[in-house]
Formats: sequence, C-alpha cells, structure tokens
Amino acid sequence: MAAVVLFAFAGWAQQSQDSAPSNSSGAVSQSTSDREPLASPRPKDFWDGDDPNLANLVTHPFANKKYVQRQVTPIRDRVNELEQLTSENSRQIKDVDTRAQQGVQLVSEKASVAGQHATEAEAKGQQAQMAANEASNRVSLTEKMVGNLDQYKGAAQTEIRFRPGQTALSKNAKDALDSMAAPLKDQRGYIIEVSGFSPGQGQAAIRSSQKMADSVVRYLVLAHNVPVYRIYVMSMGNATGSEGKHAGGARVEVNVLKNDVLTSAQR
Repeated sequence: MAAVVLFAFAGWAQQSQDSAPSNSSGAVSQSTSDREPLASPRPKDFWDGDDPNLANLVTHPFANKKYVQRQVTPIRDRVNELEQLTSENSRQIKDVDTRAQQGVQLVSEKASVAGQHATEAEAKGQQAQMAANEASNRVSLTEKMVGNLDQYKGAAQTEIRFRPGQTALSKNAKDALDSMAAPLKDQRGYIIEVSGFSPGQGQAAIRSSQKMADSVVRYLVLAHNVPVYRIYVMSMGNATGSEGKHAGGARVEVNVLKNDVLTSAQR
C-alpha cells in the first residue's frame, strides 16, 4: 500500500511540474504559434483521467479486490480447464500407449506360438512323409510277394496218419517228415502248407485237427529248423481233404510249395 501511495504522489508531482507556466518568452511565443495536438478522448494512463491523489487511488477500479477477482477468475478458469484437458490427454495417451504395448506383446506371443505350431507341423509332416514312404515300400513289397504267389507250385506231399484220440507223432510219421524236410535245408523259395483233419462234429473236430497239425509244425521247427513264417497251418476239422482221400480219418496233409522264380534267382 505504501508503494502505491508513493507512486501516486510521484505522478501528482510530475503532473504539477508539467502544468506550471514557462518563464521564458521564447518558449511562450513558440507554444502560441504551434497547434496543440488533439487530446486522446480516453487517457490510457493509470489514472484514467482522474486526479492523481490519494482518494482517487483508493477508489480507483484497479485498486478494488473484487474487480481484480472478476478479471482474474476467467483466466484462472481457462487455466484450470487447460490443465484438465492436458491431464486428460496425457491419460489417454498413456492408455493408448499401454494398449499398444499390450497389443504388440500379444502379437509377439501369438507369432511365437504360431512359429512353434509351424515347426511342429513341419516335423509331423516329415514324419508323415516318412511313414507314407515306408507304407509305399511295404505295399510294393506286398504286391511283389502276392505277385509271386502264383509262382508257387507243389513239389512234395506227405500224409501223416494218427490213431483216434492221439496227437503225438509216430516213428513212421517222423521218418516221412524227415524225408520231406531234408531237401529243404538252406533253401528259401518255398512254403509248407499243413492241413489237419479229424473225425467228429463242430468245434471238437476242429480242436483235434489243430492239435495234430501243431505236432507236425513243432517237429519241423525243432528237428529241421524250418522258419515258422514259412509254415501255414489250417485246422479243417471233419472236412474232406485233397481229392477226397481218406474222408473221416484223423490225419495231417503236408504240402511243400516252391517258387521257381526265387529258386532260379538264388542259383
């Protein structure tokens, strides 16, 4: 307040000094000869046309607190609004950045998972291709074997007789099997067909014929080292054998079949 009073007094003293008449005759004559500039309709100084005194200083609008508040309040509101907008924009930018980072991370994770799936799919594809190649090779081998089945022809035939109710091989039966199996040593292009026949009815006859056939197979494998995969066993029960011979008798028919193509290739 003291600074404002001093400023008012200084202004009043300067205005009093400027309004005092000049003692110089030259100055007076010059001022009367020149035109005075037009006065501003509204002074732009602090006093706004009022006399610079203490009373006018106290009652001046700029010195009123409410006036200052009315002038400052809109500015403060705009500043607060600007701060709110700035804070909201910062929050939105932060949210967008967070979502963008989450999206990038999610895309990266999905890309990694997709890469793993692609690698696994490629490995499975290779395994499937290998399996397909192996299956194709097996099919080719099977087709070749099936094609060679027509090349098997009967080479020898032996009939082993059994007494009713017995499944053990007699000496004569073993001798007959020895004569048949001896020439097959170190050969490959052959198969042995063993068919068992037994009198009786239904499953009882089939089981009996199976036991007699098993006795013949067992002897060929143990006594002559014939590979099991070269022996094909059939339990025929009371069915009629080849050419209807010995219908109703307990017997086992042993047929040796040779493949002429394989035999000639081995030679």
